[in-house]
Parts: sequence; C-alpha cells; structure tokens
Amino acid sequence: MNADQSPERTPDGHHVVIRGRKWRATDPSVPEETAARLRRHLMSARRAVRSATTAGDEQAERVARSRVNRAKIALGERGTPWWEESEDERRRRWEEGLESLDAEDDD
Repeated sequence: MNADQSPERTPDGHHVVIRGRKWRATDPSVPEETAARLRRHLMSARRAVRSATTAGDEQAERVARSRVNRAKIALGERGTPWWEESEDERRRRWEEGLESLDAEDDD
C-alpha cells in the first residue's frame, strides 16, 4: 500500500487490513475535518507515549496513553463498535472526544 492509497477494507467495511492484520476502521460518519483533528491528537499522544517511555516517566506515559485511548474511541476505533451505535450516539462520541482532547490542549 502506498501512502496515497487507502488501506484494504473487509467486505463489511468495519475493519481495515494493514500488513495482514485487521484493525477497526474509523467511523465513516465522523466528518473529515473532525477526523483529521482527532488524528492530529492521536499522533501527538503517540509521540508523548514514546517520549515518556524513553524518559522512564510512568505518570506522563499513563496520561499520554489515556489521550491515545480517548482519540481512538472518538474515532470509533475502540469502545462500542460504531456500527452498533445510533447516529446520535456516534455523533456524541466524537464530539465529546474532540472537546475533551481540545480542552486538554488549552491547559
């Protein structure tokens, strides 16, 4: 897969296949601008995990891993499967996740 290609999806669209491994796909109902902001939070949190791990800072690592989890839940990649949620539940999930992550950045 090239960087400009989308990953392979399972026939039901619920998962992507990357290097032979299935991962839950991002909820397609998340607006692209919102998904992009959530992915930026996710990448920032992953970098923070790496930095904290390298520094041996367990508290910072816990905080960073919590941010990774909140971003993945907001994207629909963790938690209740997005295809089992109502449209309102799905919208509330990503709106609240983004609000939480944005508020943390303001601190």
